Amino acid sequence: MTTRRAAAPGGGTVVEVTADRLVGWVNRFSGRNDGVLSVAGDDSQVRITGGNGTVADMAVPFGPMARGDREPLEALLHHLATLGLLGVVLVRGGAHSVGVAREGTVRNSSTDRAYLQGRTAAGGWSQQRFARRRGNQRTASLDSAADTVARVLLPVADSLDGLVLGGDRAGLTIVMADPRLAALNSLPSRMFPDIAEPRRTVLDEVAARSLAVSITVTDLK
Repeated sequence: MTTRRAAAPGGGTVVEVTADRLVGWVNRFSGRNDGVLSVAGDDSQVRITGGNGTVADMAVPFGPMARGDREPLEALLHHLATLGLLGVVLVRGGAHSVGVAREGTVRNSSTDRAYLQGRTAAGGWSQQRFARRRGNQRTASLDSAADTVARVLLPVADSLDGLVLGGDRAGLTIVMADPRLAALNSLPSRMFPDIAEPRRTVLDEVAARSLAVSITVTDLK
């Protein structure tokens, strides 16, 4: 999986690093930043401070993380290794893709796309009719997405360790507000808003990202 990078809100850089590359990433961070001054953590984050003051904050996916007597980085790796089934729900436009993943691989899924009328430049009464028609189509597509989530994920809800959401936040909020999905909303979750239109290939990509650690690197010197 290619390392993803993005600008962090407020400054710095966010990278996604898979569990199998995490130790190597920390070693390279140490080499670039005059060693490691400290490693600290709690049940939601691990912070590594370089000798030159650069900080790497690792968000714990699907926390809280049980620390026990482990060092923070060791505890994070153990936490990732013990995660089992994850539910994945992707919604954007009139499309949705829902699946069950383990160790970054989709085991069961369903993908569908509903028709949404395109935009029109017409005004007046025609524009109002268009808006109502498109709104009805969107509502129907989100209802269909909720039906798919219920069909694919509810039978395994008791076995899920977390929920991965991707796509349009507003659409996902509507889908997951379906009363049938209350048990899923109590699961630890993470969000990937930067996905393309949901397709099976996109579902596979998000499943592969599901256990990647999001690391915010900031120069606090």
